[in-house]
Amino acid sequence: MLVGHRTWVFKKKPVIISTGTIGGPFEAKGRLPNDFDTLHEDVWLGQDSFEKANRVLLEEAFIKAIEKAGLKKEDIQFILAGDLINQITPSSFACRTIAAPYLGLFGACSTSMEGLALGAFIVNSGGAKYLLTGSVSHNMAVEKQFRYPTEYGAQKPPTAQWTVTAAGVGLLSDQGEGPVVTSATIGRVVDMGLSDPFNMGGAMAPAAVDTIEAHLRDRNIDPSYYDLIVTGDLGKIGQDIAYDLLKKHGISITNEKFGDCGLMIYREDQPVLAGASGSGCSAAVTYGHLLNRMKRGELKRILVVATGALLSPMSYQQKDTIPCIAHAVSIEAGGGISQ
Repeated sequence: MLVGHRTWVFKKKPVIISTGTIGGPFEAKGRLPNDFDTLHEDVWLGQDSFEKANRVLLEEAFIKAIEKAGLKKEDIQFILAGDLINQITPSSFACRTIAAPYLGLFGACSTSMEGLALGAFIVNSGGAKYLLTGSVSHNMAVEKQFRYPTEYGAQKPPTAQWTVTAAGVGLLSDQGEGPVVTSATIGRVVDMGLSDPFNMGGAMAPAAVDTIEAHLRDRNIDPSYYDLIVTGDLGKIGQDIAYDLLKKHGISITNEKFGDCGLMIYREDQPVLAGASGSGCSAAVTYGHLLNRMKRGELKRILVVATGALLSPMSYQQKDTIPCIAHAVSIEAGGGISQ
């Protein structure tokens, strides 16, 4: 299963048999409203705190994916999930609803593909028949923890990004209909010395490039193998840096084949500065928009490279730099190379 230094190739090609995507009112005004299963009109979601609303987003995504697959909660054997709030509390609390064996993950905004990589590994090895994986973020909850409460109205620089209020999950199985997971490249921690929490894209770009380069080298393929290579949430600043670094490393990817979830989800006239971010960003765009495009036949092979900034309020307050990571997962409409 291991190819090269850090890539798993899944011979049995686990299938994403269903998905669940839930968003908030700001996401409903974005580019991709038709790719969400549910869009809420209120950021509170009927709760008395944003953190509890964060939990509800993930609960609803879990339930939606189970219903769309025609299964029951009792059929789910494992859940792999995480978020950005202290001790991934929203995810842990959401998993009370499903009551399946649970593995909590924290990879910051890379959690969506960390979960999909590990979930595919488990299913591929015969460790589960039905497995749920996903991640979630909530704008107000995350902003309060990592920067300033939104009620404070603090002015942000142009490099800052808007945290997505959304959850995205996938239901993996060893058989069935749907896109298949063919490989995953696990990222390593990369720290280029940046310390500005308002420039996540710039901090994460080198980690994305490192993982893309490793994936192509381990699998001995060219970027042209994929119809689309999409990063998680580098935004405008980070994507430009990543594109320049890829060219510097001799990796040729056309602009048309190199995308970013943080630039896909919102319209240009929405006040998101450099783009979107949050652990729900790549999750919702991948399990909603990108997989829908695959089902329509518009894309056959994609590489999703979810990026994460592994800082915490404590590390920032202690003036530490920002370690970053990126995990890549290749998803195909069927078939694919085996090595």
